[in-house]
Amino acid sequence: MPKLAIGTWAFSFGPFAGAPWPLPRVLAYAAEAGYDGVELNGFRPHPHPDDYDTPAKCRALMAEIADLGLGVSGYAPSFAGTPPAEVEAAVYLGAWRKALDFCARCGIDTLRVDTASPPHPLPAPEYERRFARLAATWQAAAREAEAVGVKVVWEFEPGFWLNKPSEVLRLVEAVGRPNFRLLFDTSHAYMGAVVGARHTGEKETLPGGVAEYGQRLLPWIGHLHLIDSDGTLHDEETSTHAPFGTGRVDFGAVLAAIRPAVADMPWWCVDLCFNADAEAAGRAAVPFVHRLMKEVE
Repeated sequence: MPKLAIGTWAFSFGPFAGAPWPLPRVLAYAAEAGYDGVELNGFRPHPHPDDYDTPAKCRALMAEIADLGLGVSGYAPSFAGTPPAEVEAAVYLGAWRKALDFCARCGIDTLRVDTASPPHPLPAPEYERRFARLAATWQAAAREAEAVGVKVVWEFEPGFWLNKPSEVLRLVEAVGRPNFRLLFDTSHAYMGAVVGARHTGEKETLPGGVAEYGQRLLPWIGHLHLIDSDGTLHDEETSTHAPFGTGRVDFGAVLAAIRPAVADMPWWCVDLCFNADAEAAGRAAVPFVHRLMKEVE
């Protein structure tokens, strides 16, 4: 079965922003709660690439994680200041290389990206100009990542530009690199396929909901975030990440639909971003997801 990680951002953002847990506390919690590893948040006080800019620092970080019997499923840094559809490719790639170098030094093989731009309506010519720039920039980023054995995974969500099912499919096909894949988050997928949250213009929902969304994206799914959805947005921006069993996602149907992509993944990740009860919900998630793994197996 895949190994199970928890995203460390759950203890940094939203309700935890005023007093984020330092990484050693998150690591100790993950090990005690029964996780196999963590997915690293690249926002301070968690590992920012500027703070781990030498091989020695990265070796010490990975040793700290390994000493607790944990691994790392991926890295999720911030590109908020360099939205790839809006800035010149060289500007984005400058920030990108810091994160990529960090992954290479640490032996982390999965690097998460997003479009970083809000989902505002755009005139058609500007939309196409930004779309072309984004695809070309991420093509270049994926080529660089491929050279050091890193997979790039795009997390599409209501809070960022390109969040309709057809847009997600069009973009991943336009990038067209073998190591550029999709990060399928079950909560974001629900909000995109069922609710049509923050879709510009006409909403684009799918009759088969999250399972149909997964089937459409199946050839490109390269990473998995699991969490429930109650059909609402957090602060009217991005998906509410509800604890398992409190929302509307039919995990059995969804995982059956995407089984060919996820059954043999090395990692699945629990994402409790912006959840005030992340500590308790994270503990309860371990047996819940292990049951799902057995069903998929």
